[in-house]
Amino acid sequence: METEGTPHHSLTYGTSRLAPSISLVDRAKEIELAEESVQLHLHGKLEVIANQIRRLKEEAELILKRAEKDIELHKARCQFEKKPGQTIHLYEKESGSYFSLLSPKDWGGNPPHPYQGTYIMNPDRSFTEVFLDSLD
Repeated sequence: METEGTPHHSLTYGTSRLAPSISLVDRAKEIELAEESVQLHLHGKLEVIANQIRRLKEEAELILKRAEKDIELHKARCQFEKKPGQTIHLYEKESGSYFSLLSPKDWGGNPPHPYQGTYIMNPDRSFTEVFLDSLD
């Protein structure tokens, strides 16, 4: 039987005739503790991976939503060539949405159609929404 100060052995029998024998009960406890430790370690690693998968899924969903929004913005009518870095303003009328170079402020605060937002087209042809207050 193992006593305090006696080293753990991984063998069932002592390594010399003078070494104390290792009980099967002690050996079973050692194996059980090792299994619990491995399971906890494994669970921790798998939990980290599961959290990473959840974050990647959320990021992929955000990318898809942005792409859908960019496609919708590209479908808006536009009577001029959109250029990267250019500030353009989206309005909505009954026949659909359209881009204008004129902001609501340029219309004296009274645009002809409901204002939907202001965007800048990026070099990759995606859009970034900007707020009129940040442009002043």
